[in-house]
Amino acid sequence: MRFFIIASGMLCFVLACKNPEDQKTNIKSDEVMYPKTKKDTTVTDDYFGTKVKDPYRWLENDTSEETAAWVREENEVTRNYLEQIPFRSAIRQRYEELFNYEKYSTPFKKGDYTYYYLNTGLQNQSVLYREKKGETEAKVFLDPNRFSKDGTTSLAGISFSKDGSMAGYQISEGGSDWRKVIILESADAKQSGDTLIDVKFSDISWKGNDGFYYSSYEKVAGSQLSAKTQEHRLLYHKLGTKQSEDKLIFGGSKTPRRYIGGQVSENQKWLVITAANETYGNELYVQDLTKPDAPILPIVGDMKSSNEILDVDDQYFYIQTDRDAPNGKIVKAPIATPGMDQWTVVVATTSDPLSTSTAGGYFFCNYLKDAISKVYQYDHQGKQIREIPLPGPGTASGFNARAEDKEVYYMFSSYVQPSTIYKMDISSGKTELYKQPKVKFNPQNYESKQVFYKSKDGTKIPMIITFKKGTKPDGKNPTLLYGYGGFNVSLTPYFSTSRLVLLENGGIYAVANLRGGGEYGAAWHQQGIKTKKQNVFDDFISAAHFLIDSGYTSSDYLAIEGGSNGGLLVGATMLQEPKLFKVAFPAVGVLDMLRYHKFTAGVGWAYDYGTSEESKEMFDYLYKYSPLHNIKPGNYPATFITTADHDDRVVPAHSFKFAATLQENQQGKEPVLIRIETKAGHGAGKSTEQILEENTDMWSFFFYNMGITPYQAKNKLN
Repeated sequence: MRFFIIASGMLCFVLACKNPEDQKTNIKSDEVMYPKTKKDTTVTDDYFGTKVKDPYRWLENDTSEETAAWVREENEVTRNYLEQIPFRSAIRQRYEELFNYEKYSTPFKKGDYTYYYLNTGLQNQSVLYREKKGETEAKVFLDPNRFSKDGTTSLAGISFSKDGSMAGYQISEGGSDWRKVIILESADAKQSGDTLIDVKFSDISWKGNDGFYYSSYEKVAGSQLSAKTQEHRLLYHKLGTKQSEDKLIFGGSKTPRRYIGGQVSENQKWLVITAANETYGNELYVQDLTKPDAPILPIVGDMKSSNEILDVDDQYFYIQTDRDAPNGKIVKAPIATPGMDQWTVVVATTSDPLSTSTAGGYFFCNYLKDAISKVYQYDHQGKQIREIPLPGPGTASGFNARAEDKEVYYMFSSYVQPSTIYKMDISSGKTELYKQPKVKFNPQNYESKQVFYKSKDGTKIPMIITFKKGTKPDGKNPTLLYGYGGFNVSLTPYFSTSRLVLLENGGIYAVANLRGGGEYGAAWHQQGIKTKKQNVFDDFISAAHFLIDSGYTSSDYLAIEGGSNGGLLVGATMLQEPKLFKVAFPAVGVLDMLRYHKFTAGVGWAYDYGTSEESKEMFDYLYKYSPLHNIKPGNYPATFITTADHDDRVVPAHSFKFAATLQENQQGKEPVLIRIETKAGHGAGKSTEQILEENTDMWSFFFYNMGITPYQAKNKLN
């Protein structure tokens, strides 16, 4: 989750570290004594004649007491290790200071109110406020901090009816993807009707004020956290009726799809249905809501492209698609005959990837140019109205508003500029500052620069490097290299108070835009999937070599980090080049590439990964790089694995088995620890306390294993 940092002004104390050599600590950790993890050598799978042992298969059972006992023992070892680090409390103190700012979201209008989220600084969850034009003070509409005493139950989304009089909000308990839906009457935020349960991967989209569409799976058998989910269903819930009476609209056993979404158009005339089986490509359907029992009609009948209806008027559906346009384009389809052969281009494809939002009857086209935002405003005829001037190289987001709205809000951020909110008059383009943070550090003392380096096969890869001005390229700067490289996801500049802990201590933060991501569109994504996945690892390894060869750092001061698919990235590269890195942070990683598809919705990731069962060729390829299956006795970097007991997206068994195997095979003196958060999931919805503790532990482990003591000169202003 990204927090948006705004406001408060207090003089900061920060150290200005001169050279890591001046901060070397003489403290040495005692040898870590890991729990004795049971091995069952009888568990073997046969893949096209290759026998593969899985001795820690029992750790996949997340409901057993045996697994729970192992988790407790591992957490105790990790906690004991972290508590001996003498500067951990100093890191926590400084990080909490940095984090303690007002954090605003971009506002949005519903009915007569403007809504926004605000965290005053250290609240566990952001609070939803609203204000009415003419009122002098905003009022609390929904406070998630009242959902649970420890702040681990979060607000996971809210949707209002068109007139704003009704709302449905989702709550996530302990970070789970399984949600509850609670209905409110907006006038007084009074709960109305029954609570819906067992909702997963779902929006809430209202049809008038009488009911709404939502998506979920049938209740799973066995563990709700790890059991496979296959047949998604789009349902309609009428207020005042039982959830068991909800009408199936699409999906289920009749039209089985793994992922289904439903949205009512802004004019309330159409239900738009998207359906997919993998993380790329979707069918597109519409249903006329002005006619009783109207049929569901296909616009796109296959899953060979990504398609989204942006808007609809009385004549056309306006669609963003990458059909015959790898970087995306906007087309219009006649309502009477919306098939692909009738599409007309409104905004043509370019050399840069496109994402589009709507506001005030216009399209706002956000293009990525070398992972940097460029935003243009177009009308529905495809005429470019203007380029939106941005404060500099960085990431712009927002630009969402109703068709009748006259103004729109957007947010801008970079690695050195905290997220700042702007308000723009849609007609004139006049922009004014809306909310600007007063941060407890001086961004003028830091800089980001983009570099391009060559990967193993000669492909040019962009990377943004952020550091304190005056940093010397002497090879001794503590450096964190971050990457993802998958699922068409683009890594763009964003502000993080956690990263300041590194930068303030003379460190360098580097983000590589690897193949497999979406920074250069579909072709970039395709170069990092299935039997081309090694390209992603090569790109990351080459980034590390570039940082070392350019003098930014050396292997003694280089750490790597990635989460989810990025956890796979870290796991694979640390095994392929163990001497290249000092520290590794695989977070909530996909680490067992032979069995990932057997849990929750994992099989939907097959578009990027392939599966071990589809062919011998695919099995051989996965087996060659799967982190779990490539651990052999040897010397590995200091490794800090993180996962959570409620992660029902990438189940924690990945990390459990990886940790047990790596601990068994580590022959060097560097520690291999696993930190298993309780009452948390894949990442979203964590409480502020959980965020502070996890990042404190990470940076403590980082500096300690590099032999650096941070925050020595506490009274120096940064």
